[in-house]
Amino acid sequence: MSIAHLRKDYQQASLSETDVNADPIQQFGLWFDQALKADVTEANAMSLSTVNADGRPTSRIVLIKEFDERGFCWFTNYDSAKGQEMESHPYAALLFFWTALERQVRIEGRIEKITDEENDRYFHSRPLGSRQSANASQQSQPIAHRADLEKKLAEVVAEFGDHPPRPAHWGGYRLVPDKLEFWQGRSSRLHDRIVYTRAADGSWTISRLQP
Repeated sequence: MSIAHLRKDYQQASLSETDVNADPIQQFGLWFDQALKADVTEANAMSLSTVNADGRPTSRIVLIKEFDERGFCWFTNYDSAKGQEMESHPYAALLFFWTALERQVRIEGRIEKITDEENDRYFHSRPLGSRQSANASQQSQPIAHRADLEKKLAEVVAEFGDHPPRPAHWGGYRLVPDKLEFWQGRSSRLHDRIVYTRAADGSWTISRLQP
């Protein structure tokens, strides 16, 4: 079979304007809980898209670690490629794709850094190996050999043991959303798309988009 003939007809569910919560964060929470209960693999994985200095979009998978009425949070190296891109262009887009539920959620908004207190709290909750590697890796910078990276890790372990500090260049970002789209796959590609748009006064309007 050729790639052109790969397709799936989505038939699990539907989505109506009358079905969704008036608050998009609460609607996201409902869908996220359903993804967890459905045992979706890496339900907290999302594509993060940013724009580089040349105006070209770049994407990668990161893991959401918190969401609430303020927005959606994840953690990384501030000096990484994505960190530099968000520093110069503080807007981004997130995409969740829960294949087993035939659902997508697209989120757009501005980026802000979270507080040092929040960073410290999350950093020290991470597994030891993750805390050590955060100190060892200069994320997105070239390195000649993996052995060099492993040597740097060994140096971190020797210096800090089981108590590596949070590096100053490591912390969290929050995307403050102004647009969220909930996509439910439907038969014959007539998918349901419900979009929330934030108004200037902070309220949300709900509308349907054609598939």
